[in-house]
Amino acid sequence: MPSASLGQVQPQTLRFDTPLPLRGGSAFGPYELKVETYGQLNAAKSNAVLVCHALNASHHVAGVAKDGAIGWWDNLIGPGKPLDTDRFFVIGVNNLGSCFGSTGPMHANPATGKAWGADFPVVTVEDWVDAQARVVDHFGITQLAAVLGGSLGGMQALSWAMRHPERLRHCLAIATAPCLSAQNLAFNEVARRAIVTDPDFHGGHYYEHGVLPARGLKVARMLGHITYLSDDVMDAKFGRERRAETPLFSTQEVEFQIESYLRHQGDKFAGYFDANSYLLIQRALDYFDPAAEFGGALAPAFAQARCKFLVASFTTDWRFSPARSREIVQALLDNNLDVSYAEIDAPHGHDAFLLEDPRYHQLLRHRFNHIAREVRA
Repeated sequence: MPSASLGQVQPQTLRFDTPLPLRGGSAFGPYELKVETYGQLNAAKSNAVLVCHALNASHHVAGVAKDGAIGWWDNLIGPGKPLDTDRFFVIGVNNLGSCFGSTGPMHANPATGKAWGADFPVVTVEDWVDAQARVVDHFGITQLAAVLGGSLGGMQALSWAMRHPERLRHCLAIATAPCLSAQNLAFNEVARRAIVTDPDFHGGHYYEHGVLPARGLKVARMLGHITYLSDDVMDAKFGRERRAETPLFSTQEVEFQIESYLRHQGDKFAGYFDANSYLLIQRALDYFDPAAEFGGALAPAFAQARCKFLVASFTTDWRFSPARSREIVQALLDNNLDVSYAEIDAPHGHDAFLLEDPRYHQLLRHRFNHIAREVRA
């Protein structure tokens, strides 16, 4: 079992009565956000680090939850770890629209008394960042020591640097991209179609029918999971290994171990994630494109940024390839910003940002040691 040196942690629920303006044109509220914190906020309130989560993660970033679940980035965050909670106050927020306690499609719409379902407003990365800023305000923090995120979390970290430039000193964007490629948009559309064409989807109002579009969600997760792994990892772990020595000569039975693995991942995911939340979060990925406001030029999007940046990518990540990270780095350099870039040779594909690669963790340890010295100065 992974290290759990933080021990058991307890989430808290923050309620916000002031509606949140959304990029879609409406305002949403009141709403609640589920939050976990680790470590102690210092007297100057200068040692706070916000951790932004990716698609299927949550506020439970580190430690052990009441049900025994280990935080999704527990290998990185805790006493003596690269993001050391003996020195930093770490904040994890479950984003609006997710399904782990923050207000989302499964919650009641005050106007109808029924679950929001498909009527929940579309939210964007920028909306999440503005909601997170309210969480930071709740703790009385004027400026964050750092904002850290991987994948979709990395997009949020970048958005912090653009939307709230004076409120963070460091941005750490890992295994991310300035926008989705056409190929990534295509993967998302196939996953979306798998969900919305499930007979149990009912236009997103499946709660009222007492059913779940589990079949569609399983297929969506299977497709997504393929994109998170590298070809080398899948070949090394499964290859062409069969479940039985003799072929069944069937078009429908599970014959290869990789098939069994993907079905297991799909079954597991459909058992804890909500389909409407999946669609919302996936759309937020689709819409993130800060360069769009500047005719496709990324550099002007970072013109207001003031923080220092660390951008990291992994060589076998074909979902968010190193070339996409280098686009970000170039845009930052075009603005004469302080940026460090690391391209880590790792075999694990996109999921590498969640794993305990010694070089990757040493990179983050070095950066957070530097930030800790700034905090003490």
